[in-house]
Amino acid sequence: MGKKKKKWSQDVTENSDAMDLENGVFKQKSARKIASSLKQSAEQSGRRKSSPFRSAMSMLTFYINRAGSQLSKSRRDTLEDAKAELRKDFDKQPKKGT
Repeated sequence: MGKKKKKWSQDVTENSDAMDLENGVFKQKSARKIASSLKQSAEQSGRRKSSPFRSAMSMLTFYINRAGSQLSKSRRDTLEDAKAELRKDFDKQPKKGT
């Protein structure tokens, strides 16, 4: 029958021109390590179209949204904590209401 067709979100994650991610970045146990890796990837990328902060936060949010109900509560909490770590790393304050 041939190759199994990839979902568009998997293709974006694997082949996005936005930035090159460290392998397994979203599987790390530490929110701090996830944030640090995303920050480094965003700052080193010459292909991103927005600021390093926005690129890193967008990739993290994209991953959380695409994983959806497949994420356990503890995994989702770690990834949400990584958002807070990214804000600290880039000296950004969260928007009101979030």
